[in-house]
Amino acid sequence: MTMPPTLQEIAARLEGYDPEAMDVDSVRRFLEALAPAPEHSEVLALGAALDRVLAQDLVSPIHVPAHDNSAMDGYAFAGSALQPGQGLRLRIAGSVHAGATWPRALQPGECLRIMTGAVMPAGADTVVPQELAALEEGGQLWIAPDLLQPGANRRRRGEDLQQGSLALACGERLTPAALGLLASLGLAEVRVFRRLRVAYFSTGDEILSPGAAPRPGAVYDSNRFTVCALLRRLGVEVIEGEPVGDDPALLEAALVRAALEADAVITSGGVSTGDADHLRPLLQRLGEVAFWRVAMRPGRPLAVGRLHGKPSPTLLFGLPGNPVAAMVAFVALVRPALLQMMGCRARPQPLLQAVSSETLRKRPGRTEYQRGIVSLGADGRLQVRTTGSQGSGVLSSMLQANGLIVLPHGQGTVQAGDLVRVLMFDGAF
Repeated sequence: MTMPPTLQEIAARLEGYDPEAMDVDSVRRFLEALAPAPEHSEVLALGAALDRVLAQDLVSPIHVPAHDNSAMDGYAFAGSALQPGQGLRLRIAGSVHAGATWPRALQPGECLRIMTGAVMPAGADTVVPQELAALEEGGQLWIAPDLLQPGANRRRRGEDLQQGSLALACGERLTPAALGLLASLGLAEVRVFRRLRVAYFSTGDEILSPGAAPRPGAVYDSNRFTVCALLRRLGVEVIEGEPVGDDPALLEAALVRAALEADAVITSGGVSTGDADHLRPLLQRLGEVAFWRVAMRPGRPLAVGRLHGKPSPTLLFGLPGNPVAAMVAFVALVRPALLQMMGCRARPQPLLQAVSSETLRKRPGRTEYQRGIVSLGADGRLQVRTTGSQGSGVLSSMLQANGLIVLPHGQGTVQAGDLVRVLMFDGAF
């Protein structure tokens, strides 16, 4: 990868840069400048490219649709025959199905039985739906006055995509709809960016792997499963490491190994200021620290920096150890940076507006993400209430919630009835 700007260069562009108290917006701008874009790509069969990121602009090689065609089952005819206030009687010349063409032009006074998707015959530009037309004896069709306008129910050639126009831009995530669009162009394969490799491991002597016997003071490693699942939902290649205890030598070895294997490294725990929190001093020795605290709740102890030792440095995110704080920090800040590293075009996270059902206590000076339950109120507007306790260790609240209430940096207490912004989990998770 191309060397990104140094941390000092990025910091110089930010007003009020303070590694001990970064606000959320400054962190986002910092990460936009810090996270490198991908340089390597590969060609995949269309069926293997779901959720990958397009590595080139794709121009449509054909018109879509390729021909004028019928939008429904009915009868095709020349719309110029319609006159205001007058009915129309036509002779049925035959029928045509999708995938076939009518061999000649329709003559004045003729119509053609046509199925959805069938190519419009020469001499016809309008379709009357079969349920609006009346069949008469002798192969005649009657259309009552003022039922439709000329040109009705016809799909025009190229109305979806014109030949030579941009079909998908570089950086587009290949969703099911995007894959369908590429298939409609007749493309069997597509060039995508190489899958991003992200290493993860938890830290701390108190961490137990699920299945191990419990012991006093220990907790089971939930972060490993939540963060790795979030990474897999993102479509990256996850390099999952075993938990590392509070031993500086073991932690250093794990960081060095992860930096050699991955494009980005994520850890959880060990980024606070306790005696056993070794990540920040190790990062200062093995690379560079950009910042280690963010003015947000939950998620305040968040370390970001780079590890040296490869042709290009490896980005590192040190998530908080508390389970909710780790998930919130990932969704709010780490996920957008990883999307950029995957090659995705920059898009702001969509936020909905909802009416708060309760008073939300907050002091200005930090961004808060409160777990919320969004529902439709009796007045048809979205409303939101919290899940209750907002402690950063209450992981069950993330299961109850369907979104995060986002209270910005300068926001004070919210009164019941006020509008708030909500980041919904669908899409973020």
